Amino acid sequence: MNTLKKTAYLGMVISTLALSGCLGGGGGGSSDIEPQTPQQKRVAAGFFNSMDPQAISSDQAFSTTGLAGFEDSSRWFGVLDGARYRIEVPANWNGMLVMYAHGFRGEGSALTVDSAPMRQYLLDEGYAWAASSYSTTFYDVRAGVEDTNALALAFNDIATQNGRSLPTPTKRYITGVSMGGHVTAAAIELETQQTANNFVPYDGAAPMCGVLGDTALFDYFGAYNLSLFEFGGVPANSYPITDVPAKLTAAQQALWVDYSDPARRGRSGLTETGIDFYNSLQNLSGGERPIYEISFGGFQGLLQSFAATDGTVTGILNRNVVDTRNTVYRFASLPDQPLTQAEVTFNNTIFQITPNASANGLRDDGLRFIPKVNGNLYKAIPVVTVHTLGDLFVPISMEQIYKRRMIDNGFGDQVVQRAVRAPGHCDFTAAEFANTLDAMITWEQTGMKPAGDDFLTPTTVASPQFGCQFTVNGPVAQGQTPRGFMPPCAP
Repeated sequence: MNTLKKTAYLGMVISTLALSGCLGGGGGGSSDIEPQTPQQKRVAAGFFNSMDPQAISSDQAFSTTGLAGFEDSSRWFGVLDGARYRIEVPANWNGMLVMYAHGFRGEGSALTVDSAPMRQYLLDEGYAWAASSYSTTFYDVRAGVEDTNALALAFNDIATQNGRSLPTPTKRYITGVSMGGHVTAAAIELETQQTANNFVPYDGAAPMCGVLGDTALFDYFGAYNLSLFEFGGVPANSYPITDVPAKLTAAQQALWVDYSDPARRGRSGLTETGIDFYNSLQNLSGGERPIYEISFGGFQGLLQSFAATDGTVTGILNRNVVDTRNTVYRFASLPDQPLTQAEVTFNNTIFQITPNASANGLRDDGLRFIPKVNGNLYKAIPVVTVHTLGDLFVPISMEQIYKRRMIDNGFGDQVVQRAVRAPGHCDFTAAEFANTLDAMITWEQTGMKPAGDDFLTPTTVASPQFGCQFTVNGPVAQGQTPRGFMPPCAP
């Protein structure tokens, strides 16, 4: 273990699902707290193809096409340590850099990099921005953090190589979506500072629709499917779950009138027992709230696709990390009430998934394979998050877990959280992306803490008006869900 790295401030890392760095060698770990765990490498060397022709073509298009009014910005692309990257610096650069971390890209071999969704805002305000593809696909948050950080640290060298000599950024911020939100939140953790190979001392962070509970997301997927089968009359009695196709068919027939019709997967298409399942998922995902009823049906196929998983996050780990032992299934009582007898019986009967204690242990070669989001920051910096209320893929329970962890570690005042009334995963409007990032940056630069929403008080979250304050309806991006059917806010 590298004792110096364990105690020194090596710099804060990462931005939602991307990241890599250039400071230091192999990271150390707190072995006096937790043993380090040797694990296999996840993917064969050379599996990922950073020279994918379509990716290169997309990067070339980026390099030649500026936004209106910013045709003269410097736009560079290339490959750094096996990860593709994009960088843009406006002619009137304000001296500050924003790192953007993208979300989950599946398990294919092509490495692709996105432009930041708040690109227009960044250029309007004079910020440079950079984004990494990461050097792997899969749910590899470790690569996201390291590769994003490495790019941030290489920013000046890349600029010089492209004929533009720039001073070291005066401020560095990080933002990202979904898995990139995990990257972003992990980048500013004390444990990341202590163990990452590449560390960047970010001045502020804005994780959006992020996996802020780290492996708790996979606990949620496990609990969803255990409850699906328990309510469906075909309970699981092992993990990984056996006979998944037959169990899915039986549960769908028991809980829905006609599951085969996607239009009838919502609340109105449920059987009486299906309503209990509906209520249970509402509580597992964050509690009663606006938009849940609208979103429920649309996420069922996606959530059921995790029924046959084995807790290794498709090979990121080599042991099961899923843990449902502390999950409470509630379908008839309110959060502040005692469980009903039916709920007590259900909780005592349902199978519990027990993780392998060393599945995601500390390592002697850098970050854990799934970096932790402990809510224990490397220092007190501003964090502003945002989440769509209808999201059942990465649900608002992630926000609740993160806030509680931040409070437990004395950083509760460093995070402001915001809710948006939208039905899907990360389907923010351009204004919502920009406003969230701007709130964090303004807070960091002026000391004026922005307004936020309270995700921890059940009655507040359940209010029909919850999420109205920070929702800015407008055109949505391609592939996102229109909001014309969202319940209106009071004038």
